[in-house]
Amino acid sequence: MRTVIALVLAGLSWPALAALSVFACTPEWASLAQEVGGDRVSVYAATSALQDPHHIEARPSLIARARRADLVFCNGAELEAGWLPLVLGQSGNPAIQPGQRGYLEAASAARLIEVPERADRAMGDVHAAGNPHLHLDPANVARVAKVLAARLVAIEPAGASHYLGRELDFQRRWREATLRWEREAAPLKGLPLVVHHKNLSYLIAWLGMREVGSLEPKPGIPPSAAHLAALLAVLNGTPAKAVVRAAYNDARAADWLAREARVPAVALPYTVGGSERAKDLFGLFDETLARLLAVVR
Repeated sequence: MRTVIALVLAGLSWPALAALSVFACTPEWASLAQEVGGDRVSVYAATSALQDPHHIEARPSLIARARRADLVFCNGAELEAGWLPLVLGQSGNPAIQPGQRGYLEAASAARLIEVPERADRAMGDVHAAGNPHLHLDPANVARVAKVLAARLVAIEPAGASHYLGRELDFQRRWREATLRWEREAAPLKGLPLVVHHKNLSYLIAWLGMREVGSLEPKPGIPPSAAHLAALLAVLNGTPAKAVVRAAYNDARAADWLAREARVPAVALPYTVGGSERAKDLFGLFDETLARLLAVVR
């Protein structure tokens, strides 16, 4: 009888340990969650690299995903202020509300720059807490990874050795990659650039490049013909080496100014998925540096 029972049990297919469901607001944090969580997490990215993360529709599909999430892992610093509160409010999931263990903002672990002394609508899309596009500074990514691992452990203590081990391995690989990127990027120091939006400020500060103009007259305000003409006149006295934009930014203004100023127009991936090579966080920085270094070669 025992032999029969043993054979029956051996033939059963036991369900695997259910993965933690992570709802990541942006692709870069989805990628980091996968790096730290590995096969113990199931990660859903609410947005893509070709979407402006400021302006997302709170679709029913997003609400349904949030309803089933164990962790909502978002950027914070008001980046998702236009859509995330509605998703959270409609989800009916008390575990992922702000202040709860199942809610984490990357900005809480980062060092923010461009913090305004004041912020009002007349200044455009200015964030009171500081520039929210924080992931293009590798040091911020490292800080966020540490906090993310601790939060995953708090949600699932049984996975502590798994999460902490993966975070340590990520940190080792990330440090090595950051040192390599900084060596490779030495020719970019002082490179004068025109940007589309303030979404590349951390990258510019990290690599010691210079912003000499912006296609937007104010953050979040679309480029106008008058502003572009005035910017072109400025560039006659303070030349730029390139006009750069994120993959999700409209190309028309950048292409026009680059053509008139006779400099390259460069589309940077900005986040994971922004180009074919930017398949994860490491590829994102590899591709970003490759495209910038092509300007100075």
